[in-house]
Amino acid sequence: MIGGLYESSLAGLVPVDIEYADGRRTPLPVQDWLTERPGDTGLLDRCAGPTLDIGSGPGRLTVALGERGVPALGIDVTPYAVELSRMAGGLALRRDVFDRVPGTGRWQTVLLADGNIGIGGDPGVLLLRVAELMRPGGQALVEVTGPGTVTRADWVRLRSAAGSEGWFRWAQVALDDMAALAARGGLTVADQWTEAGRWFATLTI
Repeated sequence: MIGGLYESSLAGLVPVDIEYADGRRTPLPVQDWLTERPGDTGLLDRCAGPTLDIGSGPGRLTVALGERGVPALGIDVTPYAVELSRMAGGLALRRDVFDRVPGTGRWQTVLLADGNIGIGGDPGVLLLRVAELMRPGGQALVEVTGPGTVTRADWVRLRSAAGSEGWFRWAQVALDDMAALAARGGLTVADQWTEAGRWFATLTI
């Protein structure tokens, strides 16, 4: 979700859809990322020690962790999202998860919330990177889709009434497939839970 349309949506300037290569369109759920949403509490309660929030967006989880006294860093590739996080009091950097990340190998908790397991369109590769970021005994908290859904990777792009931006890969992971994907990264599903219609898994090394 890189580009001007995402930033315009965050600023409340224009409604934006996610368009799939097969023609489907769904609204970009930007309001879910701007303020606390149902299901956040259980996720935040499980964060322990220094926490890296991957794809932190405008920083609602990064900020909430800081307010709880949990040291947290958000990383995101979108400059305006990073700016919003900092304005709200969060510590955030403009950084791609596959680039150099401060504290690599020392994070106690790594967050992949709001569907960010889909970053790059290859969840197995992303989880390999997550394992590199975690310290021994650390955990990754991953939001997934519920039982009976389908793990898939799609070409998607952002579209508004005025036009669209370039295509990029994005994935979703079903809870039923999480164990097999985690194993590719040397991780194990230690727990899973659901809250407010959202599904999550805890992965450990």
